[in-house]
Amino acid sequence: MSEVLDRPVATAAAIPFVVPANRWSDSDAAGKSEPELLLYRSNLLGSDLTVTNFGGGNTSAKVAETDPLSGEPVTVLWVKGSGGDIGSMALDGFATVYLDKLLGLEKLYRSLEHEDEMVGYLPHTTFNLNSRAASIDTPLHGYLPFAHIDHVHPDALIALAASSGGEQATREIWGGAVGWLPWQRPGFDLGLKLRDHVAANPGLRGVMLAGHGIICWGDSARACYENTIELIADAARFLNAHLARGPAFGGQVHAPLAADERRAAAARLMPRLRGHMPGARSKVGHFADDAETLEFVGSADFERLAAIGTSCPDHFLRTKIAPLTLDPTRLDDDAYLAGRLEDYRARYAGYYERCAGPADPAMRDPNPVVVLVPGVGRITFAADKTTARLAGEFYGNAINVMRGAEAIGAYIGLDEQEAFDIEYWALEEAKLQRMPKPKPLAGRIALVTGAAGGIGAATARRLAADGACVLLTDRDETALEGTRTALAKAFGRDVIRAAACDVTQEKEVADAFSTCAVEFGGLDMLVANAGLASSAPIEETTLALWRKNYDVLVEGTFLNARAAFPLMKMQGGGSIVIIGSKNALAATPNASAYASAKAAVVHLGRCLALEGAEFGIRVNVVNPDAVIRGSRIWDGDWRKERAGAYGIDPGEELEDFYRKRSMLKRNVLPEDIAEAVYWFASDASAKSTANIINVDAGNAQAFTR
Repeated sequence: MSEVLDRPVATAAAIPFVVPANRWSDSDAAGKSEPELLLYRSNLLGSDLTVTNFGGGNTSAKVAETDPLSGEPVTVLWVKGSGGDIGSMALDGFATVYLDKLLGLEKLYRSLEHEDEMVGYLPHTTFNLNSRAASIDTPLHGYLPFAHIDHVHPDALIALAASSGGEQATREIWGGAVGWLPWQRPGFDLGLKLRDHVAANPGLRGVMLAGHGIICWGDSARACYENTIELIADAARFLNAHLARGPAFGGQVHAPLAADERRAAAARLMPRLRGHMPGARSKVGHFADDAETLEFVGSADFERLAAIGTSCPDHFLRTKIAPLTLDPTRLDDDAYLAGRLEDYRARYAGYYERCAGPADPAMRDPNPVVVLVPGVGRITFAADKTTARLAGEFYGNAINVMRGAEAIGAYIGLDEQEAFDIEYWALEEAKLQRMPKPKPLAGRIALVTGAAGGIGAATARRLAADGACVLLTDRDETALEGTRTALAKAFGRDVIRAAACDVTQEKEVADAFSTCAVEFGGLDMLVANAGLASSAPIEETTLALWRKNYDVLVEGTFLNARAAFPLMKMQGGGSIVIIGSKNALAATPNASAYASAKAAVVHLGRCLALEGAEFGIRVNVVNPDAVIRGSRIWDGDWRKERAGAYGIDPGEELEDFYRKRSMLKRNVLPEDIAEAVYWFASDASAKSTANIINVDAGNAQAFTR
């Protein structure tokens, strides 16, 4: 593993904060309405990760509108709605409220103890029947007198907000032009305090919200945007001057592994961790070894700061109160890993028991979200790949915050009770309850061989459609990339990965499964689909042709199944689906090499089912027949050879021949095979193993009994 040093060593200066650039374009903004300018400004801010993170921050504008009921002019607050992302939202992502009705809610406000009831009044202020729910930050925008307001969470500004030296630094940077409010959860009360603070301090450009971020404003959309960018740039330059004085986090005590060694370590570790995380649903992992993470996990102050946890609510809600840290010399020790995870869950349960009240929701999943390993990097687990990736990115933001906060003082995390009150906030619980029900295969990970072909691509699409993460493998790199691109466009790039792999090459197979482990965290489903087809009378079947069929169909399936078994054992089980053939059961002329190899594959599946049963690994077979449309196999010599064997024309007549030959007189398509694979891969067949499904439109010779 990586070298452990006896003491901090001199390293390069700390990684600096990026100073954001002003990306406003007058030509792009020309001719836009006030709501459209608000959207333009929001998208500019949200698409720049130096300004705010995914889903973080909110923006607003107070716009003159005509009341649809009275026809009278009214002022409407356009403000980012609940749950949106300012970088990618459209106009329908904004809530719209009557400003006078929002301001009138103050007379209904009882006290901080009754803060949450104010959220129930917000829908009564809705303008023009807008269905987008207003967020908890709406009062922060409504009670300030400015036309255009931004509330963002850039790392450089949160570093000030989360440091013991932050208030002094704020005065030093802006000379009193930016105010400071102590930590308080967002909501109605904070909106009133913010209004009063600004009224008592005229001339402010913005207000720092301790532990949270900044809120700032302008008289126009452009002025507001430029003020936001300038404030962030000021903070970044100030922090960079301090960071340039020496290494971050007390200096390096743990050198990082080489890049390929880090990835290999993560590939070995992630399935072990995933297998030791109990829960109703499996988790998906994400690995990152960016420079910021390696600087942090290799530092002298790493353990101290990691234990403090995150400070900004946006970070905390994604990452839990604190990460799990691991000893890099014990990553292959299952007993150690199981013990560390059990200890984390016990500590989380203790945190819940100390902080929860009788009205709070039941304890949620106590497993860690973030796992940090010196020399290796950052691993995150969540219910789906996108959430896991975002959690990692948010912890990356937290690392940046800690680095800046420590450069000017001491980093300050959230108080434990405050952290709990945010994590189990009734409003957050309501948001969780509104989320759509997970798809049946959410949290599951599949590897599909021969994924660039008709059956492979259709199967990958079917699994991804129901929520699975899918690693595509194929030896045809061009066709593989085309399939990856199409599926990523359909289901999102987070859940689709590809690895070039010839199933007859042992190392390539091993590398593909390692890729699956490091990209997604493990493996739940293997679809052994890669294949070929050949046709020749026995006298014309060369030894090379015979061996080629057995190499691809039998040995290729064996190598993939052998690689899948250890991963599935770690995960507590899995499903292997082998794509056989009608010809595995029914003799066919002039195809002895192909048909006998398929028969061997079917019997291999039975043997694997026997071996896998005690570990919860199910192995089943789908036998297609005559899947001509969309198949790469049928685009080659196989079409001509099979047509010749039956004495028919290889064109349209061939498909018609197979359709008429079937008992049901129907064509068999790749999507039909995919449905059978899905059934075997999913929990719907949880009590089935060593079974065969024929998807051949009916062929009496291929009856399994």
